[in-house]
Formats: sequence, structure tokens, C-alpha cells
Amino acid sequence: MPSASTSPPSTTRRLLPSVLLLLTVFGPISMDLYLPALPALTAELGAVTSVAQLTVTACLIGLAAGQLVAGPLSDRFGRRGILLIGILAYILTSVLCALSPSIELLILARLVQGLAGGVGIVIATAAGRDVFEGKALIRFYGRLTVIGGFAAIVGPLLGGLLNTFTDWRGLFVFLAVVGVAILVITLLVFGETLPAEQRTRGGFGATLDAYRTLLGDRVFLGAVLNQGFLYAALFAYLAGSTFVLQDIYGLSPQWYAAAFGLNSAGHMIFGYVAGRTAERWSIPGTLTVGVVVTGLGAAGLLVAGLTPMPLWIVIVSLFALSSGVAITAPPATTLALSDYPQMAGTASSLLGMVRFGFGGVAAPFVGVAGALSILPLGVTTVVTVLLAAAACLLLVRRSAHAAPRMDAASRTTPVP
Repeated sequence: MPSASTSPPSTTRRLLPSVLLLLTVFGPISMDLYLPALPALTAELGAVTSVAQLTVTACLIGLAAGQLVAGPLSDRFGRRGILLIGILAYILTSVLCALSPSIELLILARLVQGLAGGVGIVIATAAGRDVFEGKALIRFYGRLTVIGGFAAIVGPLLGGLLNTFTDWRGLFVFLAVVGVAILVITLLVFGETLPAEQRTRGGFGATLDAYRTLLGDRVFLGAVLNQGFLYAALFAYLAGSTFVLQDIYGLSPQWYAAAFGLNSAGHMIFGYVAGRTAERWSIPGTLTVGVVVTGLGAAGLLVAGLTPMPLWIVIVSLFALSSGVAITAPPATTLALSDYPQMAGTASSLLGMVRFGFGGVAAPFVGVAGALSILPLGVTTVVTVLLAAAACLLLVRRSAHAAPRMDAASRTTPVP
């Protein structure tokens, strides 16, 4: 049970959940805003499709590595200072992306931008664990998924709109502006959520011990692997959908953004529903439903890759894939973090690193056959969902005892 000392100052306590939710936009908006302009970026910098998609991969790898570093540091030094450093770095690297003269420098800048953006994501997850438990914690993680889906909707829609009067460089300038806005809000509202007496001690050795503890827990490992493989499917979709919908089906950047927004709306809605369902019904059961829904979407994409299918079938498949991943996020995050309040930053960093790291590995595979084939996307998503199901069956299903523990721990203040 969080003590009163873990709460932020009373003047900002009511606003803290909103700020934590805002920090989750770093990942989606960094990934999604420039996707409508990715084909134009590819042409301007003289890159091939698979190399241009490395700008997506580099950001994903950076988001993963940034969380892996920032989580343990925040456990040791507190959340606020590490967060402010990350936001400042994000602003600077967004400007560097806008100024990049070559695809090679852009890929490097995107890597560093991801490193900085990962800080906000892991701090939001860890700080939520600092101040919430039980059903309130499940509800909070459901809302994290909702806001991520909302940012994913706003990102491509706004990117498509901005792309009508500015190029891809202007989109990265806009990301820098977003970073400045988040910095100002953080300075005004975000108070330290991890008091000095509750921080970890012992430096790098203590961090390694924490990693060993977490990775030796079958429940934690099962939840993390499940999310890693499912997010690999999701980020394969993010990397490949712009070429599938624009190059194969001929959608304009604006119509692509609309289709992407529809799928992201499903991500947002089903993430919220999953949080409530896991809270009231079953955490492992909700997770299983999400895996099945994601698998149906992946199967649809595989069929579309094997034989020509109308556009609506592809969009429905993408909708199911995105929504299914959203269903799994609140229960899996709760399973991973609920038993480790003393190392929430480290646990969050491993979860985030695996999510984005697996996504970074999977994303390039969707371009191996060029920009005019759906089959690599279908194969990649089906394989990763099968691996996610295996992780769920072999590891997470043994955690059914976690549900009663969550119920017993549910006597907390609800998320405002």
C-alpha cells in the first residue's frame, strides 16, 4: 500500500494522473506523426524502402534502450530529475531530425530521439505504481493504453494535416514544440513521487540483482514476453501500414491518416474496456481474449498477402490487430508490476524495453519484399502472435493466483 509520503504535493496531487498520462504520448507521437510523409522522406533522401523503415526501427530501439536505462536510474535518484533530462534531450534531438541532410544521420538522430522519449514512458509507468495499487492500478494502466491510442489517432491525423503545407522536416519541428509544451507542464505540475527513503541503494550491482529477481519470476517473465511479441506485431503494422495502404491500395496521406485513426480509435476504446474488464472479471482471462483478437487480425493480413483482398478486409484486420494488443496491455502490465513496488522503475524499464525492442527487430521484416507486398506483414504478425500465445500459455497462465492478490490489494484511492 503506498504511503502518504509517496504522494506528490497536495497542490498538484489531483493533476498528477493527467501528467503521467500525458507522458505516454512520447512513444506514439514520435512513431506516428511523420508516417504519412514517410514515402516522401524516402524519395527526398534517395533511400530504398527498407532503409527508410530503419528510421522507425531506430526510434523503437531507442525507446527500448532509453527505458532500460531510465527505469533503474529513477529507482535510485527519483523520478522528476531523470524525467526533466529526458524531455530536454527529446527536444534537442527532434530539432536534429529536422535538420538531417542524409538518411544515415536521420536514422542516428531517430535512435537518440527514441532514447530520450523512452524516459517519459518508463517514468509514467513507474510513477503510477508509486501512487496506485490494486484495482486503481489496473484502471490507471487501462487509461495509459487509452491515451496511447488517442496519441496514435492524433499523430497520423495531425501529421497528414501538417503534411499538406509542410514537409517531413516541419513535422519533426512540431515534435520539438510538443516536447517544449510537455517540459513546461512537467516543471509546473510533476512533483517527486518516490521519496528518498524509498529509493534503491547499491548502484549497478543492485540493479543487476533486481534484474535477476524479476527475470526469475515466471509471472513477470511471461507477461513481459507476451507483451514483447504482441508489440512486435503492432510495430510491424506501424512500419508497414503506410506502404500497404498508400502504395498498394493508393490511399492519399490524408485518407491513410483517417484509416490509421480508425484503427487507433479501436486501440483506445478496447484498451479502456480491457482495463475495466480485467478489474471486474479476470486479469488472465482478459489477457487471453486480447491474444485471440490479435491473432484474428494477423490471420486476416496473412490471407490478404496470399491472395488479393479488398481494402476493407485489410482495414478490419489491422483494426483487430491493434485492438487486440490494446486489450492485453492493462492486464499484462498489472501482472508484471503489481508485486514489485520497490523496483517499479526497473520492472517498467524491462517491460518497455522488451515491447519496443521486439518491435524494433520485427519492423524491418515488413519491407523485405519491397513496398508492394502485404505477405511479409502477414507472416511477421502471425509468427509473433503465436509466440505471444505460447508465452501466455506456458508462463502467464500459472499466475492465476495473482488475481486474488490484486483483489485483496484493491483498497486504494481510485484514479482521479
